[in-house]
Amino acid sequence: MITTIAFSAFAIASVIWMSVRTVRDHRAAMAERRGLLDDAARLLRDARITFSADHFPILAGSLADGRQIRAELIVDTMVCRRLPQLWLKLTLFETILRARPRIGALARPTGAEFYSIVHEMPRLLMPPPGDTALLMRGDGNASDRQVERTAAMFASLFSDRTLKEAAITPRGVRLVRQADEGQRAAHLLLRQARFSVTAIAPEIIRRTIAEAEVLSGFLADDEAVPGRRDFRKNAQRFLFQADPT
Repeated sequence: MITTIAFSAFAIASVIWMSVRTVRDHRAAMAERRGLLDDAARLLRDARITFSADHFPILAGSLADGRQIRAELIVDTMVCRRLPQLWLKLTLFETILRARPRIGALARPTGAEFYSIVHEMPRLLMPPPGDTALLMRGDGNASDRQVERTAAMFASLFSDRTLKEAAITPRGVRLVRQADEGQRAAHLLLRQARFSVTAIAPEIIRRTIAEAEVLSGFLADDEAVPGRRDFRKNAQRFLFQADPT
């Protein structure tokens, strides 16, 4: 009888301890997740961090020339038989609407890239040759020369295996790259998306911004499209639209 009571007490105490530990670990993980872009925020002027529904940070700020930057982290668990991916999506917003086509490339496409804007472009284009499988699409407004030049640029950019997507639009440019890969044990045993990264290194943000600036100037027309507004007056509104590009 005493043994049964002692075992029951031990079992109850164990359940309580595990519950408390689980809640504590979850809170710690959420706090760590919310701080992933804190260091990177120092790279931008007027930096502001908000949070998505899953507590990942969204960083918004501006460059020295006034152009707006938005960086966010996206968890991708859509592809079976692949570890969860943590993507860094960075958008550079132009201050004026540029007279250039929409054109982009997506590396190793599966069709499950819910965050991609390349999938939304209607015209299939010939991707550059290379070791990385690329899906290249546009809006049909690019000249043959623009397509060739952009394909060559993409061939260079996508030599970096962490880069997932690059796109140029009249409103801005976007880059998506791998920030981390999910922990194998958590995914296989618990079907959870857990990541080891504790902070996105400022060097990654700085590099991605530099690449975005190169893309921004690549097909740039210094004249705004006639009749279109200056984006600087509405920068914050565009920053927090779901997909402003």
